[in-house]
Amino acid sequence: MKSYYKRYTTITGDGSHSLYMPELGEYYHSTFGALQESRHVFLKAGFEHVISKGGVLRVLEVGFGTGLNALLTLARAAEENLEVAYDTLEPFPLSKAEWSELNLPKLVENGRFTDAFARMHQAEDQVITRIHDGFSFQRNSCTLQEVVLPDSHYHVVYHDAFAPQYQPEMWTLEVFEKLYAAMLPGAVLTTYCTKGSVKRAMKAAGFVLSHPEGPPGKREMTVAVREV
Repeated sequence: MKSYYKRYTTITGDGSHSLYMPELGEYYHSTFGALQESRHVFLKAGFEHVISKGGVLRVLEVGFGTGLNALLTLARAAEENLEVAYDTLEPFPLSKAEWSELNLPKLVENGRFTDAFARMHQAEDQVITRIHDGFSFQRNSCTLQEVVLPDSHYHVVYHDAFAPQYQPEMWTLEVFEKLYAAMLPGAVLTTYCTKGSVKRAMKAAGFVLSHPEGPPGKREMTVAVREV
């Protein structure tokens, strides 16, 4: 996907902001509600499944985007006094003019993490930054294909790339094999996508799939588990 598509702030169905790229006709989040989609797909179906693991919880996010998934993970981690190491990939980072317009931090814990949200967007590339007590953060501006991931490392993966019709290279067997190898046994990968070719690629990589109810506006989603 080109890095120079223009992006415009838009309001989704639950009052939270997303970004829209008119050249593609693509949004960064569900138009039914960015906040409720992220909570449902990535927090409820992903992070909640690992909070009882103990120790440092290691999260990988593919597609930092607006920073909403990271913001919600930070808020949940703070609520439970968890230690989280959060790695994220974003080859097309937002400018300050773009992320500073978003109302997302104001809608999470009454703005408690507004400064942390800014620090995530301003963090130096490939440098581990302490964003909040118990929450370390590292953003990498390279693609998933370029990055070197550690073996058997992550407890949860948020696969939040753009849809297959816009970023087909992010939904291949090779991508899911790479993510599988980077995950611990018992780790979960969550995504909004349920396309047949994507599910087949996940299964071929070794994942065991389930398809719980999706967020508003979507019948189902995908949860992929590395069992061994």
